[in-house]
Amino acid sequence: MSRRRGRIATGSVARYAVLVLMLVLLAGPLLWQLSLSLKGPDDDLYAQPPQLLPSDPTLENYTGVLDRVPVLRFVLNSGLVALLVVGGNVLFATAAGFALARLRFRFRGLVTAFFVAALLVPVEAVIIAQFLLVRSAGLTDSLLGVALPTLVAPLNVLLMRNAFAGIPDELEEAAVLDGAGIWQRFLRVCVPQVKGVMAVVAIFAFVGSWNDFLWPLIVLSDEQNYTLTVGLNMLKGTFYDDPRLIAAGTIVALVPIIVFFAALQRFFMRGLEQGGIKG
Repeated sequence: MSRRRGRIATGSVARYAVLVLMLVLLAGPLLWQLSLSLKGPDDDLYAQPPQLLPSDPTLENYTGVLDRVPVLRFVLNSGLVALLVVGGNVLFATAAGFALARLRFRFRGLVTAFFVAALLVPVEAVIIAQFLLVRSAGLTDSLLGVALPTLVAPLNVLLMRNAFAGIPDELEEAAVLDGAGIWQRFLRVCVPQVKGVMAVVAIFAFVGSWNDFLWPLIVLSDEQNYTLTVGLNMLKGTFYDDPRLIAAGTIVALVPIIVFFAALQRFFMRGLEQGGIKG
């Protein structure tokens, strides 16, 4: 018994050690950015060892960000792009996932394989083609041009496809016996079962859109249309570079993500735990 208890205690210590290590690796950079954004002029940014707690805490770095760049305009632009991307992914990925999982048509397996293959293609490999398409459509330097290539993500389609595939066939068969058509089965039977996964798709789409930097940087040229990630790059100039302001801008950009995730956290956890079955 003593040996068994010793093994259990050793295993518990190892698990907690791994959890603490993951916490440091994942939360450490965020805590450092928060600390850096609160440090005043008298704080040594390059002290050894690094000082996590500011000795002269201040909020002037955040007001400095508001003074140097039009943050509210950039937030509005990013919000509009994120709204389009989230709406497009929730709507189109849900419809495509339902079609791949519940409908029977020729080349369904080939279409599914196409979405899987699309996951393997890096964005940098197709970004030139995307830009040429957006330019030919006359959507360069517009928020719609920023949102258009990410209105449907292959990963989100596959997530919804797996969620719909997990719904018992008996539910849809019962609806067929009651005379339900395809749209009624889709909206009234299947969609209520996958609300959690839809929340997962919404969060993935929002975070990806909000944090995107390369594509908006390529498409947008007018500062009035800059998204937040591109606009905050103005805090770093050729002859001026204040890490405190950059850290404050990073925290400002992070706040909407935290708020959005907090609003959908309950559905997000349900989607991860339950998959396509509603409890």
